[in-house]
Amino acid sequence: MGQIKTLPLNDANFLNRLRLIVADSSKVVLLRHAKERMRERKVSFRQVLDCLRLGRLAEKAHQSIQGDWKATLEHQCAGEIVRVAVAIEEQESGDLAVVITVMN
Repeated sequence: MGQIKTLPLNDANFLNRLRLIVADSSKVVLLRHAKERMRERKVSFRQVLDCLRLGRLAEKAHQSIQGDWKATLEHQCAGEIVRVAVAIEEQESGDLAVVITVMN
């Protein structure tokens, strides 16, 4: 994951940028760990998308030591609280939302 130079450490800016990315679900990448947790916890891709598109920050946006910007969002989906840890990854072809793990 590459360093995002244009994104200041600001929760609102992180959310705005994330929402622009996830408007196109093809820009949402699920890591193997996230897929395993989704299966284990019976969380659908639709619930993950709803969380990314509509959720609130459960853990503030922060920059990792690798330079990536990450946060955890939560949203009530289908009667349960779903939490999604996500990173924004810059690509030459456009930003991606990389789902790290999914909790409920």
